[in-house]
Amino acid sequence: MLMKTPLYGISRQPGRMDSALQQSLAAAHRALLGYQAEDGHWCFEFEADCTIPAEYILMMHYMDERDSGLEEKMAVYLRRHQAEHGGWPLYYGGHFDMSASVKAYYALKLAGDDPDVPHMRRARAAILAHGGAERANVFTRITLALFQQVPWRAVPFIPVETLLFPSWFPMHIYKVASWSRTVMVPLFILCSLKARAKNPLGIGIAELFCQPPEEISDYFAHARRGWISCIFLWFDAAGRALETFIPAWLRRKAVCRAESWFTARLNGEDGLNGIFPAMVNAHEALALLGYPPEHPYRQQTGAALRKLLVERSHEAYCQPCVSPVWDSCLALHALLECQGEPGPAGEKCIQWLLERQITEEPGDWRERRPGLPGGGWAFQYRNAYYPDLDDTAAVAWALTRAARPEDRPVVERAADWLAGMQSRSGGFGAYDAENTCYYLNEIPFADHKALLDPPTADVTGRVVAFLAALGRPKDGPVVKRAVGYLIQEQEPAGCWFGRWGTNYIYGTWSVLMALAELQDPALQGVIERAGDWLRSVQQPDGGWGESNDSYADSGLAGLGQSSTAAQTAWACLGLMAAGDRDSESLRRGIFWLQAHQERGGDWQDPFFNAPGFPRVFYITYHGYKAYFPLWALARYRNLTEETCG
Repeated sequence: MLMKTPLYGISRQPGRMDSALQQSLAAAHRALLGYQAEDGHWCFEFEADCTIPAEYILMMHYMDERDSGLEEKMAVYLRRHQAEHGGWPLYYGGHFDMSASVKAYYALKLAGDDPDVPHMRRARAAILAHGGAERANVFTRITLALFQQVPWRAVPFIPVETLLFPSWFPMHIYKVASWSRTVMVPLFILCSLKARAKNPLGIGIAELFCQPPEEISDYFAHARRGWISCIFLWFDAAGRALETFIPAWLRRKAVCRAESWFTARLNGEDGLNGIFPAMVNAHEALALLGYPPEHPYRQQTGAALRKLLVERSHEAYCQPCVSPVWDSCLALHALLECQGEPGPAGEKCIQWLLERQITEEPGDWRERRPGLPGGGWAFQYRNAYYPDLDDTAAVAWALTRAARPEDRPVVERAADWLAGMQSRSGGFGAYDAENTCYYLNEIPFADHKALLDPPTADVTGRVVAFLAALGRPKDGPVVKRAVGYLIQEQEPAGCWFGRWGTNYIYGTWSVLMALAELQDPALQGVIERAGDWLRSVQQPDGGWGESNDSYADSGLAGLGQSSTAAQTAWACLGLMAAGDRDSESLRRGIFWLQAHQERGGDWQDPFFNAPGFPRVFYITYHGYKAYFPLWALARYRNLTEETCG
């Protein structure tokens, strides 16, 4: 099944391509190089919905670490993103979201907005019309409990003693995803010790509740869906009733265990797991535990949070994390497709990436794979405990395509680590192996249903693409099991679900690129069905556009919004991987990219192009509209030249 030479090799025959395509490629190439940092990497802005800047304002008031100038700039950003329905959505053009709206309203009120000005009245009316702040999700209610806006019985019982449970216990931190455990451990401290925000201005939001918070008898009525969730809610109530019987010495031991666990992973000024929610909880937990502001830990957590800020002259927002490794390796893929070799810019990028391979650190992945040596890459600048499989596969695939003999040992280490992280199903998760205790998504704390990190088609596709390009015979069984998983995951329509990009277009592109690398005739039927699906969801204007609404309604797979540059590029790359060379569908897609290219050489669109967690948290990679269209146009140019040759 493994091939010896990559499918995506470059055949350059100058003079054979259309001059308009040549000009478009040249402009896109210049634009991408213009974004490269001096040291060779790329890092584009990474923007989420308004909950993140709202939470930053809330954090400043929780800690009494206010910055009035920054607060006002964030308020400008929040006001600008208020939707016509009066509230705030989870993504551009999305529906009203209760939790995002409650947090945005509270943040604006903390920042000084009068509740009686028009935009605040509109927001309050929308929140009340949708059931009031009592219908917000668990994480929002925890924030409100910290600010004494709801009683602690409004949030799940999450005792810090959970850290003392043995590994065989049904609830254990290594049975949840890496992002969950790094958010939860400092949060256990905050909730168990009933932390209280300083809230120096004494501002509350009682006006957002349909009933007085103290009079609401059951904050979990909407969570009773199925017998498993009902059992967990019973245990939650029983645990809360028994909390007063927990010995003081046991609580102290558990708090110390939690403290040592998260402080070991603080990750300097790059932050706990490199993600905003974990960083905020760590920052607040350190203060609660008595660490003074001048302590190095407090200095690190504060600096890590500030490094996420994007501040302009008139407004500011906070990123959920940063994406330099992901941006850099995908930009490198586009350069390799465009140039046929790394070139000076690609060589600098490769060197930057090589310096960030994680080989020696005690990462959490070793809980499931204790004997497996490291070899991966993280998503952020530094995150030694948490390399991820998607970045590792994408980086190693790019290094394999660059074909520099001196990089072979690095690539081999990455391949060994990835092969060792395969789950029993044959698929690959993002950070952990066998992270599939699905019953945990039913606990009251997990109303977002994103507590776990099971295998997904898009990550599995990336791993297969790399291992197939590398072509090591010993990886044959790994690839065979992974392909079996991908075949099983193909939807009846022919597409694949996209866990880490929107949505079925992203998933289908990810898998098709992998299957194309294999060049296995036995997969032709699977590939053709996927190609047919991509053609079936092409927009009348020739592009592709899929809304994040498809995460809630699979009937919208591949559809739901105007065409976008990134999704059109994914679809074109997918079609070419499926065997299209000069089809009408492919030509129209390529023409859409050329027609919508801006004067500066890149593309613009406002749509969010990925989920952080489907249905509850979405993000937009601003780099996607810079490197994916270049990759697609260059691939089309290369195929056209090969055909002409």
